[in-house]
Amino acid sequence: VKMPVLVRMQLNTVSFGTSNGAAASGQLAQTDATAQDPQQQQQQQQQPNAWQVIKGVLFRIFIIWAISSWFRSGPSTPDPSTPAGAPRLPSRNLFPKDTLMDLYVYISENEIFTDFNNTEALFWYQQDLVYGDWTKGESGDGCYEHYQELDLSESVKQNGSIYIHIYFTKSGFHPDPKRKGQYRRLSTVHATRMLNKYKRRKFLKTKNLLTGETEADPEMIKRAESHGPVEIISHWHPNLTINIVDDHTAWVKGSVPPPLDQHVKFDAVSGDYYPIVYFNDYWNLQKDYHPINETLQNLPLRLSYCPLSLWRWQLYAAQSARSPWNFLGEDTYEQSDEDQDSVKVALLETNPYLLGLTIVVSIVHSIFEFLAFKNDIQFWNSRQSLEGLSVRSIIFGVFQSLVVLLYILDNETNFVVQVSVFIGLLIDFWKITKVMDVRLDRENRIAGIFPRLIFKDKSTYVDSSTKIYDDMAFKYLSWLLYPLFGCYAVYSLLYVEHKGWYSWVLSMLYGFLLTFGFITMTPQLFINYKMKSVAHLPWRMLTYKALNTFIDDLFAFVIKMPMMYRIGCLRDDVVFFIYLYQRWIYRVDPNRVNEFGTSGVEQSKDSPAQAVAADTTAAITDKSEGEKKND
Repeated sequence: VKMPVLVRMQLNTVSFGTSNGAAASGQLAQTDATAQDPQQQQQQQQQPNAWQVIKGVLFRIFIIWAISSWFRSGPSTPDPSTPAGAPRLPSRNLFPKDTLMDLYVYISENEIFTDFNNTEALFWYQQDLVYGDWTKGESGDGCYEHYQELDLSESVKQNGSIYIHIYFTKSGFHPDPKRKGQYRRLSTVHATRMLNKYKRRKFLKTKNLLTGETEADPEMIKRAESHGPVEIISHWHPNLTINIVDDHTAWVKGSVPPPLDQHVKFDAVSGDYYPIVYFNDYWNLQKDYHPINETLQNLPLRLSYCPLSLWRWQLYAAQSARSPWNFLGEDTYEQSDEDQDSVKVALLETNPYLLGLTIVVSIVHSIFEFLAFKNDIQFWNSRQSLEGLSVRSIIFGVFQSLVVLLYILDNETNFVVQVSVFIGLLIDFWKITKVMDVRLDRENRIAGIFPRLIFKDKSTYVDSSTKIYDDMAFKYLSWLLYPLFGCYAVYSLLYVEHKGWYSWVLSMLYGFLLTFGFITMTPQLFINYKMKSVAHLPWRMLTYKALNTFIDDLFAFVIKMPMMYRIGCLRDDVVFFIYLYQRWIYRVDPNRVNEFGTSGVEQSKDSPAQAVAADTTAAITDKSEGEKKND
């Protein structure tokens, strides 16, 4: 999800992207802030990135469409255990419409509950609920609510677990199996869930590399020494909604599509299914969880009971479904919860009309991203001449991609982000093979074992004046970059804490590229100025990238985002407008070779009609030096 934030940071001379690195940098640095002050971390709300939010919404729309397609699928799957492979019969809900029910809610520290006679464990008892009723209740919407504060035991304070046990029984029955005559298996629905949530808190030992001092809380340093760099802490949220799905679909056992199959429970004897009980905590944001510790004496808990339609339940089930990448571990799941919070905040705080417009525009944005990527690959794959292109900027782009990859690896970023940045680095390496001659020197091996890589400028780059202009542009650019780089390095060393010297080097390079990386786009402007031409640029790809940048500008100032993100959007637009100005003043010259190695004169030789037209139009190269200067 975070992929666009880091990938578009890698600026080069022939690709435009929004400088989103500031947002990513703040997000990666959040782990350090957590270790220094956990209370502030609970109060802070992570700034949602617009495109993370929209892409998450689009992905979930696709999941909902897939689930709906499964519902419209053909006949049920045959049961191989039945004679002749006869299809399984549809089942029915064990609780018919308008069934009178009683609700029992027990709170216990045991995952398996048997102490039904303990009155202190009974948290809520609600009689005469009507299954599928949407009109009764305190607000006339079929919902009921109960609030109570729970006494904390010492085991819960010491990272113990606390469970909620829900029982729906038909009126007149009891959930205790030991009560003969009052208990019936097919008249009782049971669901259990852990109320507290365990989160990882990482402590990164950072310090000022010159003085050895740190601004971290001394108490947190002691906890890190005693508990290790990763501490698992129990957290609590005071709200939870119990939904019973108003559904009477003729489900077929074994054919319920995921993730719905996790909630539909069938009776082993009758083959019918129990009413679907769903613990709905979708709107419980991660920032609203607070840690459970020794200072707390009780925990507030507000339970709500509401009926839920099948369609809304499908939405919640799809949103709450875990990623199929189970091998990524719990860290990825925790980051996924934070990403989902961005979607929830956008749905809660964004105007519905603006949100709808954002979804439409984001679809267009994704199409432009794909077209820009496709045309960029096509441009470099079919490029025959490097005249007019800054090769040094391509090499510098590889350096930027490498720094970004090493930085996110050092900061233990999401695995998906690491893969995406690594793929981008491979593409940049591929571009090197297109702008330079790369070969293996097997005679002069490194340490006598490994072949040596030889890089040599292509003849179309060396023989033209482009190499002279490119060297000249980077020479002038170094006069500005080196002093800025030195000042930023000193500032980072004096005022920013780091894990070590390696982390300081990566953090300093990464921050410098975020702040001043766009300057590396200027050598191409200088080459265009010297050659008085922009015909060698991949304008189709640049156009798609520019449209994406303008879309980013629109939502960067409409949706709440970091100021550095907005500044990054604006400065990229300024550079692109300079490109547009150069395209306007440097008119088309039919004698000049384009990016495919052909010119208008060569094409006119094949077409007599085009030759006549070319003769009637004077080329810019025929103008005098004074007219060129005026242009």
